[in-house]
Amino acid sequence: MGSIVFAVVLPEPFTLADKIAMVGLGCLMAAVLHLLGRCRVVADDEGVTVVNPVRTHRYSWPEVLDVTLIEGEPWAKIDFSDGATVGAMGIMGSEKALARRQAAELDALIRLRAEARGPADPPA
Repeated sequence: MGSIVFAVVLPEPFTLADKIAMVGLGCLMAAVLHLLGRCRVVADDEGVTVVNPVRTHRYSWPEVLDVTLIEGEPWAKIDFSDGATVGAMGIMGSEKALARRQAAELDALIRLRAEARGPADPPA
C-alpha cells in the first residue's frame, strides 16, 4: 500500500515505468514478509506440523525423534526416524529465551507422545 502511495506522489522526473517498478518492488517485499511471517510449529494429538516459508511438513509422533536448538543457529531443527532433519523456522534462535522455552516444550511433547525412543530415553 505504501509503495502505491509513494509511486503516485513521485515527482516529475520519474516515469511511469519507474512508478510501476516501485509498486512491483513493494509487492515483492510484501510477499517475502508474508512467507516469513507464516512460519510456525504446531503440535497436536496426531503429531507435529512444521510450516516454513514455502513448504508445510506434517509428521506423526512416532516419526519425531528430537528437537535441537543450538546457540547461534538461526532456528531449531527437528530430527526424524528416517534420518531426515527439518529446520523449524517457527522457533527462531534469535528469540533466545522464548526459543529455548518453545524447544523445551516441544521436546517434552516428543518424549511424552513419540513411540520411537530417543538417545536420552532409558531402555525399556
